[in-house]
Amino acid sequence: MRESQIERKTTETEISLRLNLDGTGQAEIQTGVGFLDHMLRHVALHGLFDLQLEARGDLEVDAHHTVEDCALALGRAFDQALGDRSGIRRIGSALVPMDEALAQVVVDLSGRPYTVFKSAWNGPAVGALPTSLIEHFFQSFAVAARANLHAEVLYGRDDHHQAEALFKALGRALEAATGLDPRRTGNVPSTKGTLE
Repeated sequence: MRESQIERKTTETEISLRLNLDGTGQAEIQTGVGFLDHMLRHVALHGLFDLQLEARGDLEVDAHHTVEDCALALGRAFDQALGDRSGIRRIGSALVPMDEALAQVVVDLSGRPYTVFKSAWNGPAVGALPTSLIEHFFQSFAVAARANLHAEVLYGRDDHHQAEALFKALGRALEAATGLDPRRTGNVPSTKGTLE
């Protein structure tokens, strides 16, 4: 089973996470940041990942530490569940509309983290989630997952719609990239023979 469990505890946050890459999209998420919960449910649903995530953070300060540490824990969970990454398709992409907004995410589970993120937000926050932390979430996730991640809002007016399109696209791109290719059974998809 391609599953993982992450426990992360710092002076700022405490996170418990379980991930099954071969799930059905079931999600139980409580981070204390309602809009982040909503976005992570989209990742699970559209990626067909089973995800349980509970976070307690210093929200009396702000949402930064909670958002960052949830992204790091989720990235590590993907990295752990993928093992040596043999048999996976490795690269996935998704173009997702949400009403007037359109977003694209392309991911390469290359073992080498890199992020390109392009968006233009219209306001400082969606719910309790500062829009500036959406890019930080994607960057932190990519580092911990050891993934090359490109994400872009191509256009849109409503920040909720733009963010939702991004997270849905992330789930779908990850579903494609983590998918097993029966022709690659036991083989790492790299000319180097390793994804590091």
